[in-house]
Amino acid sequence: MSEPRPARPSRESRDPRADRPKRPAPLLFEPGAPTDTGGDRFFELDSMDDPRQLLARATELEQAFRTAADRASEFQAIAAAQLTDPRRFDRLTAADLAEQAGWTEDYAKKMAEYGQSLIAGGGVTP
Repeated sequence: MSEPRPARPSRESRDPRADRPKRPAPLLFEPGAPTDTGGDRFFELDSMDDPRQLLARATELEQAFRTAADRASEFQAIAAAQLTDPRRFDRLTAADLAEQAGWTEDYAKKMAEYGQSLIAGGGVTP
C-alpha cells in the first residue's frame, strides 16, 4: 500500500508564482473604440446620413440611457435604505451617507426613505 500524501503540496515544493495574484490580460483594443483612427464616434451617430434614421437611433439611445439612469437611482435608493437601516450594527448616519455618495444630507434622507418604500414594495426587479 502506498504512503498517504498531504492534500496540498508543501510550501517548498509549490510554485512561488501560484501565490501571487493574477493580473488581467492586457487589452489589445479599447472596447467600443472605433476601428479606424478617424476620430471620436458616439454610437456611430455621426456617420449616419439619413436624418430620420439619426433621429430614430438617437431617440432610442436617449430612452435607453434615461431608463438606465432611473434604474441606477432606484438601486442607489435601496442601498441608501440598507446602509441607514437602524437594525445594522454598522449603519451610516444620513450625514455619513451624504458624504459617501456626494449628496446633501437632506437628499440622503429622502433617498433612504425612497429606498425603504422600494424595499417594502418588493424592491427593484429586472
